[in-house]
Amino acid sequence: MKTVAEFEIKYCQFLDAEGNLAASAPPLARDSGELLKMYRFMTLVRAFDTKAVNLQRTGRLGTYASCLGHEAAHVGVAAAMQTDDVLAPVYREFGSQMWRGVKMASILLYWGGDERGSDFSAARQDFPYCVPIASQMLHGAGVAMAMKIRGEKRCSVTYVGDGGTSEGAFYEGLNVAGARALPAVFVVVNNGWAISVPIGSQTATKTLAQKAIAAGIPGIQVDGNDVIAVRHTVGEALERARRGEGPTLIEAITYRLSDHTTADDASRYRDASEVKEAWTKEPLPRLRAYLMKLRVWDEAHEVALKAECTREVEAAVDEYLSAPQPSTDAMFDHLFARPPKSLLEQRELARRYAGSAGH
Repeated sequence: MKTVAEFEIKYCQFLDAEGNLAASAPPLARDSGELLKMYRFMTLVRAFDTKAVNLQRTGRLGTYASCLGHEAAHVGVAAAMQTDDVLAPVYREFGSQMWRGVKMASILLYWGGDERGSDFSAARQDFPYCVPIASQMLHGAGVAMAMKIRGEKRCSVTYVGDGGTSEGAFYEGLNVAGARALPAVFVVVNNGWAISVPIGSQTATKTLAQKAIAAGIPGIQVDGNDVIAVRHTVGEALERARRGEGPTLIEAITYRLSDHTTADDASRYRDASEVKEAWTKEPLPRLRAYLMKLRVWDEAHEVALKAECTREVEAAVDEYLSAPQPSTDAMFDHLFARPPKSLLEQRELARRYAGSAGH
């Protein structure tokens, strides 16, 4: 018997939980301007997320999927992308969307049950939220195929959760991307839990990154709480894709510090000690500690930033709450060029319940 192939999965971390920088860190680690920009967005996302949960708890927002703890995995990915790349998210990548220009008010509109929130004023070609698990893998592969056919030097970036890697669509998207050498990057945000199902109950693999092997593409694991490592790894994968060398699968190890959504109670299935330990590794304190070591940040800057983020979030909330109510007709307007009789009847029924025709 002989060995016909061997594989390995590398792990990337530059900034540890205490804010210590590895000697192998890329030039990005010395770019204080870019680091401060990423830190600002991570802080803004944290403030937005806290407010959104409060809005839901007070009945002013629908069920909401918190991104608490995922800030580095989201901001680091988006910061590595070109403006004309295309993002295919799941349903909690708010940091990525905000970096790419999506308004917080639009995000709130969507989670308030208003589909106008998906009509982004920026990043117009990015996909809307994708709730059916792993189906966005096919979207990301499909748009990357279109880019390759057109000869465009841009890429698709697709998010999927650890639970999504157990779905057939995950493998289908990965396989076609590998077979066609598509300009795509797939980012698995491994936060340890697919709602109440732990990663150990989903798969026997030591890593999720090694699922790339079956597709014949590179797979790498990265500390998803280290924004420098995330941005560097995604950046390299995007450069590789633009050179025509095909897709990459990146597994970002992080933790879901919140409930899965506001309809969930994670205390029913997670041990409190596990969550407590995860808080010691979360992304914001480590980057803040490193910025302080660089002497470009201090407590006064921190207080000012938090106050600024609070003002921005409150302004977005005011915009969301003051948005005019959509017509019930919006539910029917874009389904058929010639609506069938049954749909017309439903539209009339919705109008009556709304109180007046067309509103």
